[in-house]
Amino acid sequence: QVRLVESGGGLVQAGGSLRVSCAASGRTFSGHAMGWVRQAPGKERQFVAAINWSGGTYYAESVKGRFTISRDNAENTVYLQMNSLIPEDTAVYYCAADPNLRAIATLESVTYWGQGTQVTVSS
Repeated sequence: QVRLVESGGGLVQAGGSLRVSCAASGRTFSGHAMGWVRQAPGKERQFVAAINWSGGTYYAESVKGRFTISRDNAENTVYLQMNSLIPEDTAVYYCAADPNLRAIATLESVTYWGQGTQVTVSS
C-alpha cells in the first residue's frame, strides 16, 4: 500500500520558519516527481513546489525566494523549508507524488496524495 505521510506542521509567527517533511512508502518512487500543494480554508488547492527525481525544482511565484524544496531519494522523503512565513501561507499542506512533475504543478490527475499537515502563521 502506497503511503505519503506528512509531518512537521504547526503554529509559527509571521517571519518565522518551519520545515515540513513527507515520507513515502509502499513502492519505489524512482523517477517520480514529488511536491507540495496547499489548501487554505474556503479556497481551492494551490500548487506550492515540486522537485523531479534528478533534483530539478519548480515553485509557485508566491513562494519563490522563501520556500525551498528538497528530497532524499534514498529515504523516499521530500522536504519543504519555509522561511519568512506570512499569514497568507496558512493552509493544510499536502504532499504529492507523480511520474510527471507537470501533473503536480497543474494539479491534474496526481497519482498519490498524503493526508495533509496544518501550517498556521500568526500575525
